[in-house]
Amino acid sequence: MNVAFDRPFLLTAALIAIPLILILSRRLKPLFTLELPLGPPGGIPFKPPVNLNLFLKILSVLELTGTVFLFIAAAGPHFIHTETVWLNRGADILFVIDVSPSMAGMDMNGRSRFDAARDLIRDFAHRRPSDALGLVAVGEDAVLLVPPTTDRDVLYSRLDSLLIGELGDGTALGMGLAVAGLHIGRSSAPRRAVVLITDGENNAGSVNPETAAAVIGDLDVSLWVIGVGSSGEIPINYLDPVTRMRRVGTFESRFDPEILQNIAAKGKGGGGGWIPAPSADAFSAAFARLDQGEMTVRRSGLMRLKEPFQEFFILSALGILVLVRFVRRYILGALI
Repeated sequence: MNVAFDRPFLLTAALIAIPLILILSRRLKPLFTLELPLGPPGGIPFKPPVNLNLFLKILSVLELTGTVFLFIAAAGPHFIHTETVWLNRGADILFVIDVSPSMAGMDMNGRSRFDAARDLIRDFAHRRPSDALGLVAVGEDAVLLVPPTTDRDVLYSRLDSLLIGELGDGTALGMGLAVAGLHIGRSSAPRRAVVLITDGENNAGSVNPETAAAVIGDLDVSLWVIGVGSSGEIPINYLDPVTRMRRVGTFESRFDPEILQNIAAKGKGGGGGWIPAPSADAFSAAFARLDQGEMTVRRSGLMRLKEPFQEFFILSALGILVLVRFVRRYILGALI
């Protein structure tokens, strides 16, 4: 970030005018002055409680500072910074994330499947700035939380506020895919994809997940199915958003990859595929494969932006000059 001026010649004028005014003010002092001591004749002269000469010099310096600030403001100061502008549209990608309680399973190197998924989505979004990313949550029902957008602050904010169990205890995979298909089908992006992240089977909702997957494939939309988690006794630890009670213990993880493979196969018409992620490393590798599979050509340019900041100098100058005027008029008015 750099600082520049719209009218730099005014700064040059200030460098010439202000010293000239100071020199002339010194030379044009009154030729004759008479000092009259304050106090009774023959008595002790009156002495002010402060060094008046020093006080007047401080006021003069403040006046000079205010004048300099006005010249700087008139010169039009502004910050210059560059911003990346994408010259072509990237992909539209909708993440369908399972928020059922089983996603609290702690088998991702001591972290929950849900937290690992959120971090990987955030990292993916950071590495794909030109893509519009959206978010669908799946529980007993499914809801579109964030439509595809390039506004990362909106996406990150909703990811951070998303809670395990906020949509109930079930897993309506078919509903999640149907919601994603409905919205991604309206997109005109050159590349479109739906990414389902789940650790369970469809046990809620009125839509068959294989039927919804087939519709997504018919729309020429890539469908990626990432099955996260392992089977067996898995520790669990999460705060129930309904009861506000923490649930700690273990549960029997019944991960059935065959169901998820069938869902991925039904949507294969548009691309994508099935990726198992039984561990944290495999989960990261799944997103690396997704990144490669949905690669787009990205063209960008740099735009120079100006951010004026003369208001600071204007307000400071007015404050200083008003203060000096007040002191001279109402405090020192009887002396000068």
